[in-house]
Amino acid sequence: MIRVPIEGTGRFPDAWRHCVGTGRLELALRRDYQDSLKLLQDEIGFRYIRGHGLLSDGMGVHRPYEWEGARRVHHSFTYVDQVVDAYLALGIRPFLELGFMPAGLASGERTVFWWRGNVTPPRSHQEWAALVKATLTHLVDRYGLHEVRTWPIEVWNEPNLPDFWEGADEKAYHRLYEVTARAVKEVDASLRVGGPALSPGADDWLDRFAEFTERHDVPVDFVSKHAYTSGPARHVPFGTHQTLGPAQGLLDQFATPRERLKGTRLAELPVHITEFNSSYRPDNPVHDTAFHAAYLAPVLAAGGDHVDSFSYWTFSDMFEEAGPPTALFHGGFGLLTHRQVKKPTYHLYAFMARMGDELLRRGSDHLVTRHPDGRVTVLAWAPVDASGETPGPSQHRLRLSVPVEGAGEAFVRRSAVDEEHGNARTAWQRMGSPRSPRPDQLDVLHEAAEPARRHLRLPVEDGRVGLDLTLSRHEVTLVEVSAVVDEAPPWTDERRLLGRETR
Repeated sequence: MIRVPIEGTGRFPDAWRHCVGTGRLELALRRDYQDSLKLLQDEIGFRYIRGHGLLSDGMGVHRPYEWEGARRVHHSFTYVDQVVDAYLALGIRPFLELGFMPAGLASGERTVFWWRGNVTPPRSHQEWAALVKATLTHLVDRYGLHEVRTWPIEVWNEPNLPDFWEGADEKAYHRLYEVTARAVKEVDASLRVGGPALSPGADDWLDRFAEFTERHDVPVDFVSKHAYTSGPARHVPFGTHQTLGPAQGLLDQFATPRERLKGTRLAELPVHITEFNSSYRPDNPVHDTAFHAAYLAPVLAAGGDHVDSFSYWTFSDMFEEAGPPTALFHGGFGLLTHRQVKKPTYHLYAFMARMGDELLRRGSDHLVTRHPDGRVTVLAWAPVDASGETPGPSQHRLRLSVPVEGAGEAFVRRSAVDEEHGNARTAWQRMGSPRSPRPDQLDVLHEAAEPARRHLRLPVEDGRVGLDLTLSRHEVTLVEVSAVVDEAPPWTDERRLLGRETR
């Protein structure tokens, strides 16, 4: 029996809720996207949202034209306004990523993704700076300087990869960063700008980024990078499978920036993991599984020890990097499908949203917190075998002694997801994996997506209640414990229900 202490060890950081990822920004113009985001915000409540393509052609910001024999540029913010308005109306702010390159400003034709984001440097850094300043000036004018100062501004995405920055040219990125950061500060010195938004495996870029920005006195307000644990892609038609490293690898990657930047000018800056997940592939179905929730649970529990935020990539299957999804549960690695069917990883986040602020205990398979009103919450997860060599244990037992103050009994509410419960993918497969489920099938999927729930009363002895939890394979469970204040009248007796006399 693990004895949970009465006294807390400090505040439980909610870095897991600071930001969430999305697909390209113009998807936010769609009603079904906004409906999914509303559900996410109602039940979880992220503070920021980050996606690609703010300056790509799909948003229509950079509009060059000819007039009186001269090339001119018009900046249009119609779509930007609609996207940001939608976000703010849903209680979430933009974490701005400046990219990709508008075709009318690009130095080449290299693109990435199905929607063809241009990844080449600007033909004119002066025109790029004007684009950045015009965009931020417009946002300040529309939403107010006090508001926009709260929005982090990230320069580009994964420039260490040729797919995202032509030639992975580090010197060219440094120049882009410097031009961009200075343009941001020209709009207002308090706007927060940072980078370099690196993908895994390029930590040496952090060293040289720190050296460059210090040598040239370039503004940096935060450091950003990405974290994934997946191996090489093994493709099947309309899908991808990959090996995974242990989830601890994500926490190790989270810790890298502060370790490498010790002694530099950037050492004390906020660190944001602006993308993280098991796999970076949008067409890897592992994201839809109960395994995935149990795999990520220890990361959500401990990630805040290393960074100021870590942003799940992405919240919705409405994503389309590799093209539109080909089936309901195949083609996205979000928390929701475009039909708002919840997945086990969604429930993991929803469970986290019900955890308390005070940290009581954290172990390899559990997290215990307390709310200001005294309620104690326990998040527990079954261990997984990320190698795939075994299915993982069929059962996992956890016994906790939890403090409960001021009561002789405790009310215990338990919610769980596993291979059978809170798992619409299992039901979808059993019904034949329909590509376009009928309304009646969708009803079944929504029903199957709900967690298993149960509740009971347990005795409190010496200010403690014993929880004996047996978790099934790949289970993630939330247990909420509160003191019972019995307000039943003294004549309450269940034996009276059928009219029997009692003494």
